[in-house]
Amino acid sequence: MLKESLIENNSILLNQKVSNWKEAIKLGTDLLIKAGTIEPRYYDHIVGNIEKMGPYIILAPGLAMPHARPEEGVIKTSFALVTLSEPVYFDGEDEGVSVLITLAGSDSDKHMEGLMEITQTLDDEESDTGVNLDKVLACKTPEDVYAMIDAALNA
Repeated sequence: MLKESLIENNSILLNQKVSNWKEAIKLGTDLLIKAGTIEPRYYDHIVGNIEKMGPYIILAPGLAMPHARPEEGVIKTSFALVTLSEPVYFDGEDEGVSVLITLAGSDSDKHMEGLMEITQTLDDEESDTGVNLDKVLACKTPEDVYAMIDAALNA
């Protein structure tokens, strides 16, 4: 589901430079708006939710999964992957975020499936955080990303 969505929606941006977390999130949502899988208001909901509740999208040190509720602008389940050359910081957080995987789940089942697939792809039992972002940050092309996902899901 993750790899297919990234290919179908051409939704990978690697080694990007942004000045703040809102710009970082916008890179991912803009890819999905262009692909026709979310409405522009989905971005506004994500930002508004973070401003209200804090950075609930941070899954592990260095990793964020921007998302909002299906009824807040999801047209079709999809993902976007953005890596940053320099991490962005959310208010009140000490750890910067350098990998963002935008998730647009059309319903709660799809949402959970997507979350599980992302977790499986980045899982690393040897890392203190349980997540290996170095392998994502090392990707230079979309093809590198696809190969990484294949390797993780077939391990």
